[in-house]
Amino acid sequence: MSITELFSRGGIAMWPLLFLSVLALGSIVDRVWFWSRILTREREVAGRVLEAARREWAAAAEIAKRSSALPMGRFLQAPLSLEKPEPEVFRLALETAANEELAVMRRGEKVLEAVIAISPLLGLLGTVVGLINSLGSIQLSDLGGDATAGTALGIGEALISTAVGLVIAIVSLAFYRLFQGFVFGQAKVFRQSGSELELLYRQAWASKSVPEVSPVAAKERDS
Repeated sequence: MSITELFSRGGIAMWPLLFLSVLALGSIVDRVWFWSRILTREREVAGRVLEAARREWAAAAEIAKRSSALPMGRFLQAPLSLEKPEPEVFRLALETAANEELAVMRRGEKVLEAVIAISPLLGLLGTVVGLINSLGSIQLSDLGGDATAGTALGIGEALISTAVGLVIAIVSLAFYRLFQGFVFGQAKVFRQSGSELELLYRQAWASKSVPEVSPVAAKERDS
């Protein structure tokens, strides 16, 4: 049975299921592309910035600025671009940047959540409608005859929409959990890197070794 024939036999519910599958596929492709670009580089950026911060804050700010195309670079650049902030302001800048970047990482989750919830229900609705149409044509006098055999075939076809809805929901759920795991892992990296950078800054603040103006803030002020 071809895909076109399967689609036509699935009933009217196949059209909204097709729409949901396109939505889910678009969201999955977008997130796969997003994560493939950042997963292998985030820890490297964090390590370089933290290593530079132990020696010179200006160098750390410059490395973070050059890595601003990545979430980790933007996260660490947010406090380092400030003009000699107090430690509490430094921490708030880290928290705000982390929340913004994690929100970007969660983009597409609502679409997948909707597909996971709606597609099985649409499939079930298509099956119910198919069963109503198949069973509604049965007469008591037709039991055991050719009409009953045709009805059984109609019931089998009605179940196609449920199967398609479940397949869409299962695939969407698998990728949804995968992306959630990536977000959880990145949140952990953000938390570790942010805490270490904040600790280094507090130590520098206590020893009065924080530069008056970071190179990023200096350029913005001069411009």
